[in-house]
Amino acid sequence: MTAPSNRRSIFLGRMPLPERNYIADALRTETVGGVLLLVAAVAALIWANTLGGSYEAIRGFHLGPASLGLDLSLQHWAANGLLAVFFFVAGIELKRELVAGELRDPKAAALPVVAALCGMATPALVYFLVNTAGGGSLQGWAVPTATDIAFALAVLAVIGTSLPSALRAFLLTLAVVDDLFAILIIAIFFTSRLNFLALGLAVAGLALFYLLLRKGVRGWYVYVPLGVVIWALMENSGVHATIAGVAMGLMLRCHRRDGEEQSPGERIEHLVRPLSAGLAVPLFALLSAGVSLSGGAVHDVFTRPETLGVVLGLIVGKALGIFGGTWCTARFTRAELNPDLKWPDVFGLASLAGIGFTVSLLIGELAFGGDPALTGEIKASVLIGSLLAAVFAGVLLKIRNNKYRRLCEEEDRDEDQDGIPDVYELGQPAYHLRMAAIHEAKAAEHRRLAEMAADARSGDDGPA
Repeated sequence: MTAPSNRRSIFLGRMPLPERNYIADALRTETVGGVLLLVAAVAALIWANTLGGSYEAIRGFHLGPASLGLDLSLQHWAANGLLAVFFFVAGIELKRELVAGELRDPKAAALPVVAALCGMATPALVYFLVNTAGGGSLQGWAVPTATDIAFALAVLAVIGTSLPSALRAFLLTLAVVDDLFAILIIAIFFTSRLNFLALGLAVAGLALFYLLLRKGVRGWYVYVPLGVVIWALMENSGVHATIAGVAMGLMLRCHRRDGEEQSPGERIEHLVRPLSAGLAVPLFALLSAGVSLSGGAVHDVFTRPETLGVVLGLIVGKALGIFGGTWCTARFTRAELNPDLKWPDVFGLASLAGIGFTVSLLIGELAFGGDPALTGEIKASVLIGSLLAAVFAGVLLKIRNNKYRRLCEEEDRDEDQDGIPDVYELGQPAYHLRMAAIHEAKAAEHRRLAEMAADARSGDDGPA
């Protein structure tokens, strides 16, 4: 009888090359989008605090057919329309993670899933405790639960900190799971009324969308109009319209068949992600992040229980929740941390997840939509909490940046120039033969140069 293996799994170990390449491409787009998001947020703050009247007039401007229930403000179009594109991409990411990524293996998925759950439950608990003690409203418990992957990556780009691919992949998986539960929170807790006719038609539209996909029907001119109709029906149903986006994303096939370089989901995500990261989310930030940041407003953020709960939830709750959930799960599953990394690296990453910009702003609007003044203060608390979390995480990660840079260089080194990093070829005879030929060629060149130098020197020894 074979003895059971005592070998422990490696947490944050090296990923398979195709997964690494996919994540690198996805994060590259998110980083660019995150920088645009940062610029849009700063522009919104400057605009709102210098020309506040024009800012409020523009984002409050209504357009759309009233007969179809779509006479909405620009801010509403941004929150419910543009973010539907964002959640469509999130749905594709989640589907791909479930069928081809980190979440396809229940054992491997345990760490990021538990970490994400703890990273949402702990901020909610912090908010609950602060507001219970301070006599504040408990409506905003979900505001500090979200992580903004694009903003987090923008922070890394701005401070010039590199992260090894395993840490970046873990952050992306955390964000995907985080988005899933944020979607569930929006669908369950922020649906106050239901129009069952519109909801039924939206579900019928989703069924048609799924059927067309399974029949292999192609053409954007089929799916884009159908997607718009589904979105409009969902908007009128009382369920938040972004749910339509994630539902359609989840329906796409994300596993590759024989002969496919990309699955349909990966191909569509590659096309839509730049639109989401580069246009939809920055425009949402421009129309939502403009809040007053006067001295009195900042003082209120740190004295009012609702806003203080959001700030502490993002800074303290996220870091402790993700780190604690990760550490406990690793101990329970007997997973060993990658020897190239240390637990402070995980804590720095957990602190970075406290940047909860896009979805936190959306949930803040939904939670306190009936109180414009408090909604503005909640948005200010999201901005301040995210900024403080970014500064704290930036300091922690910057301390280890030299180590990260060396790890990234090792991951990317390709001395045989075949397009595949050397770390993925160390056990292959062909790789070592190529390297032997390269070194032999270099040795032959150095011998030739040595002989030339010796001949030149012997020629200089003759009589003057």
